[in-house]
Amino acid sequence: MGGVLVDLDIEDCKKVFKETLGYNDIDQIIDACHQKGIYGDLEGGTLSAEEFRSIVLASSRPGSTPEMVDEAMSHILVGIDPYKVQLLKKLAQDYDLYMLSNNNAICLPYSRGMFAEAGIPLESIFKKCFFSFEMKALKPSAAFYKEVVEQIGLPAEEMLFIDDSQCNVDGSVAAGLPAVYYEPGTDLEALIYGVLDKEGGR
Repeated sequence: MGGVLVDLDIEDCKKVFKETLGYNDIDQIIDACHQKGIYGDLEGGTLSAEEFRSIVLASSRPGSTPEMVDEAMSHILVGIDPYKVQLLKKLAQDYDLYMLSNNNAICLPYSRGMFAEAGIPLESIFKKCFFSFEMKALKPSAAFYKEVVEQIGLPAEEMLFIDDSQCNVDGSVAAGLPAVYYEPGTDLEALIYGVLDKEGGR
């Protein structure tokens, strides 16, 4: 989801945490691809949203609220480029689409809202969504990819995984799931159809 379909702004998220909450530990738990510490635990499903908020607030400016934590978290999400909306609609006509995302219970509602506002609610455009905090597993662990392949029920070689982290791509390939790297800001449509053309699947 993030980095491939939804544009991200890590620095704005960090700025809001620091300026509105006075929470300066944000630099130690968040980066462009793989979150660490309590953020990683939140996305791995070992820390609940309530527990995460409580830990953040314990190190934040007095008077800070859980709602302010959620608002700060939402600033990592920028939006969906309109051409990607049309691309998903086009792909959905010929392929089963699945969402594989390291995600958490705080950001997901905001993401859902973005897809709904774009006219492609998650459940309408994706056959199934796999979220790390629900699966209790994070990309790039082999357990994550193997569970996805098993639940989809098709041979892994008939699938294609796309991610903006080379580490996640490498983990997917190592687990037997074909994958390609997408560089944020480049042409996602050209990448996908370039692979499909090469495999004779366009």
